[in-house]
Amino acid sequence: MLLAGSCAAALPALAAEPRRVLIVGDSLSAEYGLQRGSGWAALLQQRLDQQRPGWQVANASISGDTTSGGRSRLPALLKQHRPALVVIELGANDALRGLPLEMTRDNLRAMARSARETGARVLLLGMQVPPNYGARHAEAFRRLYAEVAKAEQAALVPFFLAGVADAANPAALFQADRLHPNEAAQSRMLDNVWAELRPLLRP
Repeated sequence: MLLAGSCAAALPALAAEPRRVLIVGDSLSAEYGLQRGSGWAALLQQRLDQQRPGWQVANASISGDTTSGGRSRLPALLKQHRPALVVIELGANDALRGLPLEMTRDNLRAMARSARETGARVLLLGMQVPPNYGARHAEAFRRLYAEVAKAEQAALVPFFLAGVADAANPAALFQADRLHPNEAAQSRMLDNVWAELRPLLRP
């Protein structure tokens, strides 16, 4: 006859539920034009497996998404994935469509706030627009990410495409459309994110 303690010892240990990193982004994170599994989000999962086992990436990025789309999708995603960390990579399509900066700012703030209210940490990936949009508009767009991060206590990658869009030879790092980074750029994009994401991967 087995003692209760012996029975308990004989039972297999329950595996700890993985901590999740939820990525809510657009085509830059959705592997647009890339071979499946070659985008920076997939590379992030590989790095986590090697350096921070127990973390799992849930990539909910959709090509063409705007901050309004991300804001509307986020509540269900938070409920589904219960992430410990939320990465918000949105805003580029707002700029391409000429949407008001105030709308982009409000949507990003609402997303960061909703994520924080669940207990998740938030990382915001900043974007920039080309100078042909006008210097004043480009500066205001760049600055809004820092404003949102400060207001909502989020970590910030100042420019997600640093070293890619401003590389010495950017054509070598973009697909033919000159809008979407190619596979050669994905590791640099991951490094940009990792520098700010790694400190957030605490228990």
